[in-house]
Amino acid sequence: MRTSRSRRSGVSDASARLVSRRLTASVLCLLAHAGVAAAQPLSQRGFVEGSAWGFLEPTPQDGTQLIGDLLIREDLFVTIRPWLRVTAGADLRANSHDQVTGDFSFLDRTARRAVVSVRSLKATISRGHLTLDAGKQFVRWGKTDIVVPTDRFAPRDFLNLVDPSFLAVVGLRATMDIGSYTVEGVWVPVFTPSRIPLVDQRWVPRPAQLPADVAFVETAPSFPVRSQVGARVGHVAGRVDYSVSFYDGFNNLPDIEVSPDRPQTIGFQRVYPHIRTFGADVSAPLPGLLLKTEAAYFTSSSPFTDEYVLYVVQVERQQGEWVFVAGYVGEVVTRLRSLLTFDPDRGLSRSIVTRASYSFDARRSIEAQTAVRQNGEGIYVKAEYSQASGSHWRTTVAAVVLAGAPDDFIGQYRDNSHVRFTVRYSF
Repeated sequence: MRTSRSRRSGVSDASARLVSRRLTASVLCLLAHAGVAAAQPLSQRGFVEGSAWGFLEPTPQDGTQLIGDLLIREDLFVTIRPWLRVTAGADLRANSHDQVTGDFSFLDRTARRAVVSVRSLKATISRGHLTLDAGKQFVRWGKTDIVVPTDRFAPRDFLNLVDPSFLAVVGLRATMDIGSYTVEGVWVPVFTPSRIPLVDQRWVPRPAQLPADVAFVETAPSFPVRSQVGARVGHVAGRVDYSVSFYDGFNNLPDIEVSPDRPQTIGFQRVYPHIRTFGADVSAPLPGLLLKTEAAYFTSSSPFTDEYVLYVVQVERQQGEWVFVAGYVGEVVTRLRSLLTFDPDRGLSRSIVTRASYSFDARRSIEAQTAVRQNGEGIYVKAEYSQASGSHWRTTVAAVVLAGAPDDFIGQYRDNSHVRFTVRYSF
């Protein structure tokens, strides 16, 4: 894992809560309006999902090898007018390994997942060639798989490092279609960080040279208050699809500022540096293949944050019910400044990544993913089988193998190989 120090730029959450309340109030007014008119089209979808994780061996700081997780999700979709739609989603969670806090969450800033959280809440206005989304929403950029360098408005939940989920952000998104061009602008006034592994659990490897009686203590994270903005212009030219993008905001993955706290204690703080990124992605067909490439240049005003180019080159092929993806994740560091940082995207750089999937029929499928460092010192393999039963039930079994050298980003998690069993009931 890499590391860094960074200037502190956070303040209290008061202004963040104020902005989010104003945006949320506007969306709730639209929901209230929809509730008055019972004839308005309303649809929903949701599921109840239970998962069991079995780890093959304990780690020095975490002896738990069996973890249970419960997720109940509900999404609502209300069409108020032909040009106005409101969507809302909520999660209810429970966990056997202290990964869920008893709080209610709207901003997703807690170190643990909230027992009740607002997953999304947005209004969508569509008029002619213009679409405007306002509220808590998912904003995804880029074209490649596994690592997506230009995807700057997409924080993730990394409590389980190899099975991350995306978090929504609070803001405004405007999209304009102009012939073969698509112009998109995003304004996010409230910062949403990625959720990182808990320091006392297995996804934070403990250095072998660190005495067992030394404890880590986290101080309150330093959250930025300035808004984030971005723009993306895409163009379809024949069968070639490409776009360029710009982002000015903060890295949702933190630098870690470490300081000796008191005897037998190491204090640390998450700090989120200001960054700008300049990105581009291209999707183009080749004979029998689809080529996708994507790159972003990361620059920062922080004197303790690296500047670098992260890029992905991959090819895809579909053969009957098979889908194959193979690519390379690369990195070029232009300024090396950091000491300690948590960044899984960069951790997978200089790796060959693959994905293969096969659909037996509409109900059964298998998928395998791999990431192998070019020096062979880190290996990640995931295999998954999924089968539906009836119209509501789906069972998934997955196995993950991690191996490698202790000083490699992937290899340091070699004690975390595991199996996962998941049952989902959709409604």
